[in-house]
Amino acid sequence: VQLQASGGGLVQAGGSLRLSCTASGGSFRTYFMGWFRQASGEEREFVAAINRGGVPTGYADSMKGRFTISRDNAKNTVYLQLDSLKPEDTAIYYCAAGARVILSNSRNPAAYDYWGQGTLVTVSS
Repeated sequence: VQLQASGGGLVQAGGSLRLSCTASGGSFRTYFMGWFRQASGEEREFVAAINRGGVPTGYADSMKGRFTISRDNAKNTVYLQLDSLKPEDTAIYYCAAGARVILSNSRNPAAYDYWGQGTLVTVSS
């Protein structure tokens, strides 16, 4: 499975972006999907996850209410809507797909099998 993320860019604080991640080469609907991010000098952290049926299963506390994950299985694409962005949201955002991911391990990056190349989000103050 190949994952291609896009949609990052430079935005002012309070602004919005919509990230997309399109999968190819596999059966998208069989994968649990997640978004993670990594800021410079920091470890990769969980952002949000969505199950195979399109139900969001969780958000990181700092992003709850500001970010929205969704997926379109017909388009093999998962989305991450970023609203009310803050400078501390600046990071590379990665999408990930996991065939064996379940709710209990969906926040663990080690549970995912495939990763996109990342898309950079920069939020200016």
